[in-house]
Amino acid sequence: MGKEASVTQEQAAAGVRTEQEIASQPDCWRRAAGLAGDVAGLLPARGERVAVVGCGTSWFIAQSYAAAREESGQGETDAFTASEMPLGRRYDRTLFLSRSGTTTEIKEAAERVRGASPTVAITTDAQTPVGLAVDEVIELAFADEESVVQTRFATTELAFLRAHLGVDIEPSARAAERVLAEPLPAELLAARQFTFLGTGWTYGLANEAALKLREAAGMWTESYPAMEYRHGPAAVTGEGSVVWLFGQPPAGLADDITLAGGLAWGADEDPMAALVRVHLVALAKARAAGLDPDRPRNLTRSVILAAAEPGRTS
Repeated sequence: MGKEASVTQEQAAAGVRTEQEIASQPDCWRRAAGLAGDVAGLLPARGERVAVVGCGTSWFIAQSYAAAREESGQGETDAFTASEMPLGRRYDRTLFLSRSGTTTEIKEAAERVRGASPTVAITTDAQTPVGLAVDEVIELAFADEESVVQTRFATTELAFLRAHLGVDIEPSARAAERVLAEPLPAELLAARQFTFLGTGWTYGLANEAALKLREAAGMWTESYPAMEYRHGPAAVTGEGSVVWLFGQPPAGLADDITLAGGLAWGADEDPMAALVRVHLVALAKARAAGLDPDRPRNLTRSVILAAAEPGRTS
């Protein structure tokens, strides 16, 4: 615990940009919620069959939105990572999510389906390869980031999409402000391993939470639908394990986590605010490990692949 809490000046300087971007999320969510009504005509209408496509963080936001849209009764919605999007399925509209607008797999997926149904990209800049490959673009430039590890763009995008579904974002924004004002709990800073669980639209958040700790702090993390915890993941729970629950957990699950020797965390937290807490933990863990989430090892802001050589496929 002493080691985790003792951070040098050099460590504190790492991730400064990420820290600023994390702190700006509640204001970005409010701005996005206000924008949702202005561009409603570009977003899926009630009853449309919709595909949502992304890579990495954007894929997990796609999962959350797809589940939230179906839960709200607005229509069948499928989420795909771009490289695995099936061709030939009929959709009334396809959304492509990409912070940079330059990710190769997303651009290529958009080009493959263009013309089959209306295509819309949510990104930070319309004049990018993804923006130019779709019919319409919704720009969330105000939520763009300098950091490699995504925080505010992803959550702002989700706030925007949930607002279009009729969700009041203000309670989540206020809950996130409370999280940002609180010190991080010691038990989270001391944890050696995290397992994130969710149900419905929060399962995508659980996937994204695990990704944040892997990207920023290089930690061992897992994520599952909540009811899958007993089907194997419980085996890694023990001293120093945190099992983080997004949304209300299934009956008896928190007790099972405690019996396995782990700490069940977060059942009563607003799910989007809980993700902000994960961001803060990831930042603290990265600094304690001497890592910089602004520029994590082996990662870039966008995955841009070289063109395939003639006669070869990729």
